[in-house]
Amino acid sequence: MEYSIKAGVNIGGTSPLPLPEEIRSIKSYSPLLSINLEGSVSKWFDLHWGISTGIRLETKGMKTNARVRNYSLEMTDKDDGGYMKGRWTGFVKTKVNNTYLTIPMLANYKLSPRWKLMGGFFFSYMIDGEFSGTAYDGYLREGDPTGTKIYVDEAVYDFSDDLSRFQWGAELGAEWKAFKHLTVHSKLSWGFKDIFKSNFETITFGMYPIYLNVGFGYLF
Repeated sequence: MEYSIKAGVNIGGTSPLPLPEEIRSIKSYSPLLSINLEGSVSKWFDLHWGISTGIRLETKGMKTNARVRNYSLEMTDKDDGGYMKGRWTGFVKTKVNNTYLTIPMLANYKLSPRWKLMGGFFFSYMIDGEFSGTAYDGYLREGDPTGTKIYVDEAVYDFSDDLSRFQWGAELGAEWKAFKHLTVHSKLSWGFKDIFKSNFETITFGMYPIYLNVGFGYLF
Protein backbone atom coordinates (compact mmCIF):
# COMPACT_ATOMS: atom_id res chain seq x y z
CA MET A 1 0.00 0.00 0.00
CA GLU A 2 1.12 3.55 -0.79
CA TYR A 3 -0.32 6.81 0.51
CA SER A 4 0.23 10.27 -0.94
CA ILE A 5 -1.00 13.85 -0.93
CA LYS A 6 -0.95 15.89 -4.14
CA ALA A 7 -1.39 19.47 -5.26
CA GLY A 8 -1.59 20.98 -8.70
CA VAL A 9 -3.38 23.22 -11.16
CA ASN A 10 -5.97 22.51 -13.86
CA ILE A 11 -5.55 24.13 -17.27
CA GLY A 12 -8.19 23.67 -19.94
CA GLY A 13 -11.73 24.58 -20.77
CA THR A 14 -15.40 23.68 -20.92
CA SER A 15 -16.40 23.32 -24.53
CA PRO A 16 -18.80 21.70 -27.01
CA LEU A 17 -17.24 19.03 -29.20
CA PRO A 18 -17.03 19.66 -32.05
CA LEU A 19 -17.61 23.41 -32.10
CA PRO A 20 -21.17 24.02 -33.37
CA GLU A 21 -21.89 26.28 -36.32
CA GLU A 22 -23.31 28.93 -33.94
CA ILE A 23 -19.78 29.63 -32.66
CA ARG A 24 -18.02 31.31 -35.58
CA SER A 25 -14.67 32.05 -33.91
CA ILE A 26 -12.90 32.19 -30.54
CA LYS A 27 -11.48 35.69 -30.08
CA SER A 28 -9.70 35.02 -26.77
CA TYR A 29 -9.27 32.40 -24.07
CA SER A 30 -7.72 32.60 -20.60
CA PRO A 31 -7.62 29.94 -17.87
CA LEU A 32 -8.58 30.83 -14.32
CA LEU A 33 -6.39 29.90 -11.37
CA SER A 34 -7.74 26.38 -10.80
CA ILE A 35 -6.05 24.62 -7.89
CA ASN A 36 -6.63 21.06 -6.72
CA LEU A 37 -5.70 19.13 -3.57
CA GLU A 38 -5.88 15.35 -3.35
CA GLY A 39 -5.27 12.51 -0.94
CA SER A 40 -4.83 9.11 -2.56
CA VAL A 41 -4.09 5.50 -1.74
CA SER A 42 -2.62 2.86 -4.06
CA LYS A 43 -2.64 -0.93 -3.79
CA TRP A 44 0.06 -2.83 -5.72
CA PHE A 45 -0.56 -6.44 -6.70
CA ASP A 46 2.93 -7.08 -8.13
CA LEU A 47 5.95 -5.12 -9.41
CA HIS A 48 3.96 -3.52 -12.24
CA TRP A 49 0.19 -3.50 -11.66
CA GLY A 50 -1.92 -1.71 -9.08
CA ILE A 51 -5.03 0.38 -8.48
CA SER A 52 -5.56 3.72 -6.78
CA THR A 53 -8.35 5.91 -5.51
CA GLY A 54 -8.77 8.93 -3.27
CA ILE A 55 -10.62 12.19 -2.92
CA ARG A 56 -9.82 15.45 -4.68
CA LEU A 57 -10.99 19.02 -4.16
CA GLU A 58 -10.57 20.82 -7.47
CA THR A 59 -11.64 23.86 -9.45
CA LYS A 60 -12.11 23.97 -13.22
CA GLY A 61 -12.43 27.42 -14.73
CA MET A 62 -11.86 29.61 -17.76
CA LYS A 63 -12.88 32.81 -19.56
CA THR A 64 -13.60 33.04 -23.28
CA ASN A 65 -14.64 35.68 -25.78
CA ALA A 66 -16.34 34.37 -28.93
CA ARG A 67 -18.13 35.64 -32.03
CA VAL A 68 -21.45 33.82 -32.50
CA ARG A 69 -24.38 33.71 -34.91
CA ASN A 70 -27.94 32.53 -34.10
CA TYR A 71 -26.71 31.52 -30.64
CA SER A 72 -29.60 30.54 -28.35
CA LEU A 73 -29.55 32.83 -25.31
CA GLU A 74 -31.57 34.28 -22.45
CA MET A 75 -30.26 37.59 -21.13
CA THR A 76 -31.01 40.85 -19.33
CA ASP A 77 -30.26 44.26 -20.87
CA LYS A 78 -27.75 46.18 -18.75
CA ASP A 79 -29.35 49.55 -19.58
CA ASP A 80 -33.03 48.96 -18.78
CA GLY A 81 -33.04 45.51 -17.11
CA GLY A 82 -35.33 44.05 -19.76
CA TYR A 83 -35.46 40.27 -20.16
CA MET A 84 -34.86 38.87 -23.65
CA LYS A 85 -34.80 35.39 -25.14
CA GLY A 86 -34.00 34.30 -28.65
CA ARG A 87 -31.11 33.89 -31.09
CA TRP A 88 -28.11 36.15 -30.54
CA THR A 89 -25.66 37.30 -33.21
CA GLY A 90 -22.64 39.22 -31.97
CA PHE A 91 -20.07 38.58 -29.25
CA VAL A 92 -20.24 36.71 -25.94
CA LYS A 93 -17.84 36.74 -23.01
CA THR A 94 -18.29 33.67 -20.82
CA LYS A 95 -16.88 32.74 -17.42
CA VAL A 96 -16.98 29.17 -16.11
CA ASN A 97 -15.74 28.47 -12.57
CA ASN A 98 -16.83 25.19 -10.98
CA THR A 99 -15.57 23.51 -7.80
CA TYR A 100 -15.86 19.73 -7.44
CA LEU A 101 -15.26 16.92 -5.00
CA THR A 102 -13.85 14.16 -7.21
CA ILE A 103 -13.18 10.46 -6.65
CA PRO A 104 -10.80 8.90 -9.21
CA MET A 105 -10.75 5.13 -9.83
CA LEU A 106 -7.51 4.36 -11.67
CA ALA A 107 -5.42 1.43 -12.84
CA ASN A 108 -1.65 1.92 -12.44
CA TYR A 109 1.22 0.40 -14.39
CA LYS A 110 4.89 0.86 -13.40
CA LEU A 111 7.17 1.25 -16.37
CA SER A 112 10.16 1.46 -14.03
CA PRO A 113 10.85 2.24 -10.36
CA ARG A 114 10.48 5.96 -11.20
CA TRP A 115 7.77 6.04 -13.89
CA LYS A 116 4.16 4.91 -13.79
CA LEU A 117 1.11 5.34 -16.02
CA MET A 118 -2.43 5.87 -14.73
CA GLY A 119 -5.79 5.49 -16.43
CA GLY A 120 -9.43 5.06 -15.49
CA PHE A 121 -12.53 7.00 -14.55
CA PHE A 122 -13.52 9.81 -12.21
CA PHE A 123 -16.80 10.78 -10.55
CA SER A 124 -17.42 14.35 -9.38
CA TYR A 125 -19.95 16.25 -7.30
CA MET A 126 -20.11 20.02 -7.83
CA ILE A 127 -20.15 21.96 -4.57
CA ASP A 128 -20.09 25.41 -6.19
CA GLY A 129 -20.55 26.51 -9.78
CA GLU A 130 -20.69 29.56 -12.04
CA PHE A 131 -21.59 29.92 -15.71
CA SER A 132 -22.17 33.57 -16.55
CA GLY A 133 -21.26 36.16 -19.10
CA THR A 134 -21.93 39.19 -21.24
CA ALA A 135 -23.40 39.54 -24.74
CA TYR A 136 -22.40 42.72 -26.58
CA ASP A 137 -22.21 44.47 -29.96
CA GLY A 138 -24.93 42.52 -31.72
CA TYR A 139 -28.62 41.84 -32.10
CA LEU A 140 -31.18 39.34 -30.86
CA ARG A 141 -33.86 37.67 -32.96
CA GLU A 142 -36.81 37.12 -30.62
CA GLY A 143 -37.88 33.50 -30.32
CA ASP A 144 -36.14 32.04 -33.40
CA PRO A 145 -33.75 33.11 -36.20
CA THR A 146 -36.64 34.74 -38.11
CA GLY A 147 -38.01 36.75 -35.18
CA THR A 148 -37.98 40.49 -34.62
CA LYS A 149 -34.47 41.94 -34.57
CA ILE A 150 -33.46 43.83 -31.42
CA TYR A 151 -30.11 45.64 -31.35
CA VAL A 152 -28.33 45.38 -27.99
CA ASP A 153 -25.22 47.21 -26.77
CA GLU A 154 -24.65 44.98 -23.75
CA ALA A 155 -26.62 42.38 -21.80
CA VAL A 156 -25.78 39.81 -19.13
CA TYR A 157 -26.68 36.16 -18.62
CA ASP A 158 -26.23 33.72 -15.74
CA PHE A 159 -26.96 30.00 -16.00
CA SER A 160 -25.25 28.99 -12.73
CA ASP A 161 -28.47 27.54 -11.28
CA ASP A 162 -28.84 25.29 -14.34
CA LEU A 163 -25.51 23.49 -13.83
CA SER A 164 -25.67 19.78 -13.07
CA ARG A 165 -24.29 18.66 -9.72
CA PHE A 166 -22.78 15.47 -11.12
CA GLN A 167 -19.99 14.83 -13.60
CA TRP A 168 -18.05 11.79 -14.70
CA GLY A 169 -15.45 10.96 -17.30
CA ALA A 170 -12.05 9.45 -18.08
CA GLU A 171 -8.62 10.29 -16.74
CA LEU A 172 -5.21 9.41 -18.18
CA GLY A 173 -1.78 10.45 -16.99
CA ALA A 174 1.78 9.72 -15.89
CA GLU A 175 3.80 10.19 -12.73
CA TRP A 176 7.54 10.50 -12.16
CA LYS A 177 9.20 9.76 -8.82
CA ALA A 178 11.80 12.53 -8.63
CA PHE A 179 13.05 11.64 -5.13
CA LYS A 180 12.18 9.15 -2.41
CA HIS A 181 9.11 11.11 -1.32
CA LEU A 182 8.57 13.67 -4.10
CA THR A 183 6.54 12.90 -7.24
CA VAL A 184 5.61 15.00 -10.28
CA HIS A 185 2.51 14.19 -12.33
CA SER A 186 0.48 15.20 -15.36
CA LYS A 187 -3.08 13.99 -16.04
CA LEU A 188 -5.74 14.71 -18.65
CA SER A 189 -9.38 14.51 -17.52
CA TRP A 190 -12.26 14.48 -20.00
CA GLY A 191 -15.83 14.87 -18.79
CA PHE A 192 -18.40 12.75 -20.61
CA LYS A 193 -21.51 14.45 -19.18
CA ASP A 194 -22.93 17.81 -20.22
CA ILE A 195 -22.29 20.35 -17.44
CA PHE A 196 -25.94 21.47 -17.58
CA LYS A 197 -29.05 19.74 -16.24
CA SER A 198 -30.92 17.54 -18.70
CA ASN A 199 -33.95 19.89 -18.75
CA PHE A 200 -31.90 23.00 -19.57
CA GLU A 201 -32.67 23.98 -23.16
CA THR A 202 -31.31 27.50 -23.65
CA ILE A 203 -27.87 26.37 -24.80
CA THR A 204 -28.69 23.87 -27.50
CA PHE A 205 -25.46 21.83 -27.46
CA GLY A 206 -23.61 19.90 -24.78
CA MET A 207 -20.58 21.38 -23.01
CA TYR A 208 -17.89 19.18 -21.50
CA PRO A 209 -14.96 19.92 -19.15
CA ILE A 210 -11.55 18.98 -20.61
CA TYR A 211 -8.60 19.86 -18.38
CA LEU A 212 -4.91 19.02 -18.01
CA ASN A 213 -3.69 18.74 -14.45
CA VAL A 214 -0.02 19.24 -13.58
CA GLY A 215 1.41 19.12 -10.08
CA PHE A 216 3.48 17.38 -7.48
CA GLY A 217 2.94 15.01 -4.59
CA TYR A 218 4.41 13.71 -1.35
CA LEU A 219 4.68 9.94 -1.09
CA PHE A 220 4.55 8.51 2.43
